[in-house]
Amino acid sequence: MRIQHWESSNCSGPAKKVETRHPPLTKNTTSQDNAVYPDWLGDHAFTKIHGSRFAYIVGEMARGIATPRMVIAAVQSGPLGFYGSAGLRPETIAAGLDEIEAALGKGAPAWGANLIHTPQQPGYERAVVDLFLSRGVARVSASAFMQLSPEIVRYSAAGLSRAADGSITRTTHVFAKVSRAEVARQFMAPAPDAILKQLVARGDITPEQAEIAASVPVALDITAEADSGGHTDNRAAGPLFSSLVQARREVCETHSLNADEIRIGLGGGIGTPWAAASAFQMGAAYIITGSVNQAAVESGLSLAGRKLLAEAGPADIAMAPAADMFEQGVEVQVLKRGTLFAMRGRRMREIYKTRTGFTDCTPQEQAFIETALGETYASAWEKTRAFMAGTNPKELEKAEADLRHQLALVFRRYLFFGAQWAREGEESRLRDYQIWCGPAMGAFNEWVKGSPLEALENRSVKQIALNLMDGAAHLTGLQARRARGENIPQSAFDYRAGLFE
Repeated sequence: MRIQHWESSNCSGPAKKVETRHPPLTKNTTSQDNAVYPDWLGDHAFTKIHGSRFAYIVGEMARGIATPRMVIAAVQSGPLGFYGSAGLRPETIAAGLDEIEAALGKGAPAWGANLIHTPQQPGYERAVVDLFLSRGVARVSASAFMQLSPEIVRYSAAGLSRAADGSITRTTHVFAKVSRAEVARQFMAPAPDAILKQLVARGDITPEQAEIAASVPVALDITAEADSGGHTDNRAAGPLFSSLVQARREVCETHSLNADEIRIGLGGGIGTPWAAASAFQMGAAYIITGSVNQAAVESGLSLAGRKLLAEAGPADIAMAPAADMFEQGVEVQVLKRGTLFAMRGRRMREIYKTRTGFTDCTPQEQAFIETALGETYASAWEKTRAFMAGTNPKELEKAEADLRHQLALVFRRYLFFGAQWAREGEESRLRDYQIWCGPAMGAFNEWVKGSPLEALENRSVKQIALNLMDGAAHLTGLQARRARGENIPQSAFDYRAGLFE
């Protein structure tokens, strides 16, 4: 395909027009030219161990938004891809694994799936880990963990063994997504002895695996999650990354570990080549993208939802209550433009904090609640009640005795369905769509305006990844030349998006 893009040829004048753009080339590391190639960015051990071309992850977006199709497209175009299996039923996850393996082949590298910490759903984590181990899923991105659970330790330890020469082999790799150093430290350190003994006692791992796990990190890949869509602490990338670097040094000194084996990647806010380049310049072993892939053609989000995302600016985001931890006040970052979800969710949270139940609400508050629900409160509660009866009878019993808890469950149902309506493209609930979104989405939209990637149909994970990585390499090369004393004009740092063949 012939396209137009702009690049600087000699940095001595304005950029010139180029007619075609070919895929980024792999260049031998002994090359003496001034170029920097996408394959060189990040930690080379990352790409060697995980089998990807680029130190770039197409991140898992929960409840199947990161579809098997997205994973397949990611792997085939160079990044590593994670399946958004969090929140899906085990049988649905299994079907997704079937689809991925059918396209890539059994045992193919450079892909994995998501394991989300779910203490409120006893047995769910264990069922998913059982599935991953039985199917040979070699990479798991662990998210929403505030502390280690036996199941994530089991997954990590189950892949440990010693070769004949005494070296340690891993066949299960944990990617720990964290936004706090205190959580990262747990994954960087060896697994706690109490958990390992528990796992051995119930036959989940062997004594040899426990012995090895007691001397190596739970995870060798730590993903620093900065200001991102969905669950986020809104952390700035720079301070978070440096915090994890310091944590790594201290943990490795305490446990006599090799700091070079623990790779720290960075995600959150990466939607342009400048953001990608800055992450690699900080020393990120790899980068991870999320929001920008949600608008891709392979996304599990509906076309209506993707159109809303394509119109967003960097400030068109807001915090809203999280469905899974509504009572605790936990929030998620979502798209604000074109929806009422964030506003309605925040008002529900305020009502919950000040009222003892629906009957305690003012007439105006009751009218607001039923307008947002799209039905009477009584009807919404009956549907909530029927669901809880089959999934969590203890929770239902509590709600029957506590009208305030009943109100929370009804609000949680609305928040949950906001994401469901966005995935399914429910036209009548467009203004109630919950679309997880960080500022990277708006930055991406600004960057691609007037380029081929402005059109939704051209936004594939391949085109997004190649543009971000090629652009980051271009900017990194220019910065290196500037650091050597060359006079590089500001206009040279303007990298335009285009279509790769």
